[in-house]
Order: sequence, then structure tokens, then C-alpha cells
Amino acid sequence: LVGENSLIMIISIVIGTLIGEGIDLDLRVKQLGEFLERKFRSRDGTKVSIAEGFVTSSLLFCVGAMAIVGSLQSGLSGNHEILFNKSTLDFVAAIIFASSLGIGVVFAAGFVFVYQGSITLLAQWISPFLTDTVVNEMTCVGSVIIIGLALNMLGITKLKVMNYVPAIFIPMILCQFM
Repeated sequence: LVGENSLIMIISIVIGTLIGEGIDLDLRVKQLGEFLERKFRSRDGTKVSIAEGFVTSSLLFCVGAMAIVGSLQSGLSGNHEILFNKSTLDFVAAIIFASSLGIGVVFAAGFVFVYQGSITLLAQWISPFLTDTVVNEMTCVGSVIIIGLALNMLGITKLKVMNYVPAIFIPMILCQFM
């Protein structure tokens, strides 16, 4: 957690979660996962949920700092080094997750492509807002969300982690005023 102002992190998570709950991102992503499950359900009777693999993997691959910083660096400077490193890490994680969460992990690749691609394409427009402080605060919020995802994976909580994702972008606004 590299944030410099814990108040920004707290307010970002509260506002971002309210936005996520308002549009219910978690439900939308689960519906997409369930649609994929209906289309590609295994006929061999296995109990592996495609939707669970898709949602869990999508969250893990999209929430981290490397996804945002790497996409921004790619869009702003054409340097793709962070994204190449991230893709290698994601590939290894995907293999591990696929062993327990099944084929749903593969479908997360499309979600990651849209998410990171959007950030890369929008990088020129949002770059004036991205000071080192803002990136640190975004990284801090993303790290807290990853902790929530880990708690869900361990079965300790049942947080709707996808609804927290808008919180990652709130520091761009808050750092202008705080």
C-alpha cells in the first residue's frame, strides 16, 4: 500500500463502491459469466463453475497496479514492458487458476483485453490527471481491492468485489482537491 493519504483511499473506496453498487457491476459480470457457462458448459458432469473462474480471474487480472500503470505507460509512451511482464505473470496465474477454476479462466482474457485496451486508448486524455501521487493512491485502492478478492477466494467473506472497481479511478478526482 503505497498511498500517501489514507483519507483518499477510504473516500475512494466508499464513492467507488457506491457507483459500483448503483450500476451493480458484480451482477453484470456474473451474468456475463453465467452466459458463458450456459454456452460452453461441460457435458461430462463436472461441478466446475465457468462463471466463478471468469469472475475471479477477471478481477485478479484487472484490479492490480500493473494493469493500470502498464496500460497507461503503453498508451502514453509506447513502452509495453510492464504489460509484457504483467502478461507473463497473468499467464502463470491463469494456468494455476485453471487447474481449480476451470475453463472460465480463459474467458477472462477477453475482459482483460477490453479493460486494459480502454485504459491504453484513453491514456492521452487522462494523463494530465496522473501525477505520481494519483498513481500511488490508485495503486493503494487497487491493493485493498485485491485483499478483498483474496478474502473471498479463501471463503472468509462474500464481498461483491467487482462493485469496488470504480474506486480505483476516484483518486484522479480526489487528488485534485486534497
